[in-house]
Amino acid sequence: MKRLLTTLTTLLLTLTLMAQAFDNLPTPGEEKVIDNTPDSIAKALMNRPAPGSTRQGDNPVLFLIGNSTMRNGTLGNGNNGQWGWGYFFNKYFDGRRISVENQALGGMSTRTFYTDLWPAVRESLKAGDWVIVSIGHNDHADFFDAKRARGVIDGVDPDTMIVGFNERKQANDTVYSYGNYLRRYIAETRAKGANPILMSLTPRDAYDPKTGKIVRKPQTQWAAYIAAIEGVPFVDLNEISGAKIDQFSRWKEQYHFFGDHIHTSAFGAELNARSAAEGIFYSANPQLKPLQTMMVNVPLQAYGQKREKGKPMVFITGDSTVKNNDKDADGMWGWGSQAGLIFDPAKIVWENVAMAGRSTKTYLREGRWEKVYNALQPGDFVLLQFGHNDICPINDKKGRGVIPGTADTCHVYKMEADGSYEVVYSFGWYLRKFIDDVREKGATPILLSLTPRNEWPNGKIERRNDTYGKWYREVVEQTGVEFVDVHNISADFLDKKFASKDATKSKTKASRYFNHDHTHTSLLGAQMNARSVAKGLRDNQSPLAKYLKAK
Repeated sequence: MKRLLTTLTTLLLTLTLMAQAFDNLPTPGEEKVIDNTPDSIAKALMNRPAPGSTRQGDNPVLFLIGNSTMRNGTLGNGNNGQWGWGYFFNKYFDGRRISVENQALGGMSTRTFYTDLWPAVRESLKAGDWVIVSIGHNDHADFFDAKRARGVIDGVDPDTMIVGFNERKQANDTVYSYGNYLRRYIAETRAKGANPILMSLTPRDAYDPKTGKIVRKPQTQWAAYIAAIEGVPFVDLNEISGAKIDQFSRWKEQYHFFGDHIHTSAFGAELNARSAAEGIFYSANPQLKPLQTMMVNVPLQAYGQKREKGKPMVFITGDSTVKNNDKDADGMWGWGSQAGLIFDPAKIVWENVAMAGRSTKTYLREGRWEKVYNALQPGDFVLLQFGHNDICPINDKKGRGVIPGTADTCHVYKMEADGSYEVVYSFGWYLRKFIDDVREKGATPILLSLTPRNEWPNGKIERRNDTYGKWYREVVEQTGVEFVDVHNISADFLDKKFASKDATKSKTKASRYFNHDHTHTSLLGAQMNARSVAKGLRDNQSPLAKYLKAK
């Protein structure tokens, strides 16, 4: 045991510094957030739900045991731009049958959670409950230091222990192996008639130079071993999420983390929550069947239901200028409704998945982009046309606005609609994300500029080339994406027909191409913009042009 102590102490002195390097980050939110330190621990404990308090009647509770990768920050609400996956996990369970209770706390190790927080959770357990244990990021740390004293012994040896004076607790203390603590969670959960599940850890932003893939954590093997020995369901969260991240570009992988190399952004937290849900839902372990019956929303949602064998699809994304009411002859129309004017149905299938009132941010936030992403197959095309709603207020009740420009920047905002926090990026960032996602799937993204408005300064139609036009071209330069300048193609057409010295006269004459206001188009205007798309594709000699109808 003394030899083991000497070896581990030397190793852990180095690893302790690495493990704590991501703590004490400056926060872009409203308040200082430091996980599990004396100035925030009391507040953090108050903001966690009292164990068992979410139980509804005789329904079971699913308890989540973990650290900051499961529940991040003093308040756990993303106000520091970092999210734990436990925040999003409840959407995969039927709340009428089971409640999901995130008992995780940042900074905890298997040992400190067991000694400090587990007793209250254990006392609240009832027969039929479920307990997911996914913890270990902080286990490589000092054994007995004054600040946290959270380190454990590597491996699964049930008998190895280290005895010393715990400066944090000012008392003698005994430290056991990682596997020993997992065994304790399992045994004590079962003693209450509840059901334990072991999960491996979330991935870190770290690549193996030999494989070029995300590093897999050694705790995975230890947890898998304990699960096998104890007959407990095991979900390899590290592998499920890691395999997804391995398919990402390096840029995409990095924005799944926020502020450091371990804590996740909302993107990363949602990815891990889905991976955890998929690991349970698709497991063949019969012990998980009762829990699987209480799960919802796990199968991926996707557009593309109109797909025809042997034909590519083109997905048309955007706002109300792309998809509107599209039914009354004298009403408002989006040009996507007129895709049949330009695309040949014998060669390609199209789906207009635009939505009125959406910006790049809200189209993404509402899960609409995810349905496009999930539907994509190699050889497909995606038309991206956003802008009309993007430079709106960022955090008002609609929450549509993004940061103007194309810089790779972001900021945490508190949203007026519900008081939630959201990391908002630039207009160009969202476009680059969409472009990168499409290419990841082997499909072709095509960027379209926004449609022109019925505004006629100096008798010529308004051109927004100093703002949106500039930003689109910057994105083109950054990504090499194909660009169809619908804005100027349609504007050229309207100028040719209606430009004059009398701005009022020009606007009045052009109004038959618009409806209701200066932005939304009539059926005639929608047809004009659809033809502008076709013209741009032909002028570009786009790969999509061969699927257009003959002139």
